[in-house]
Amino acid sequence: MPPRHAISFAESAVADLEDIRVWYAELGVPEVGERLLREVVSRAERLAEFPESGRIVPEFGIAPLREIIHPPFRIVYRIEPKRVRVVRVWRSERLLRIP
Repeated sequence: MPPRHAISFAESAVADLEDIRVWYAELGVPEVGERLLREVVSRAERLAEFPESGRIVPEFGIAPLREIIHPPFRIVYRIEPKRVRVVRVWRSERLLRIP
């Protein structure tokens, strides 16, 4: 069995999650936002066992930069030697750009 990866969230991903939570709260459905956040974190935690399960992000074509789709979000992460780092959580229709 391959070694288990640690999971971490970049500040940008934490900010994305907070924006999601606030957006749903402002819509008057905070429970939807909280549920989606739990689901996103749960999906990210599965990457500890299966880091290559996501597809390579098509906009970049770089093998260590991958994503999993959890509608309506793209969970973008980077595979490192002993860690999976979630870098963004964006709406799935949004294209990524290099900052």
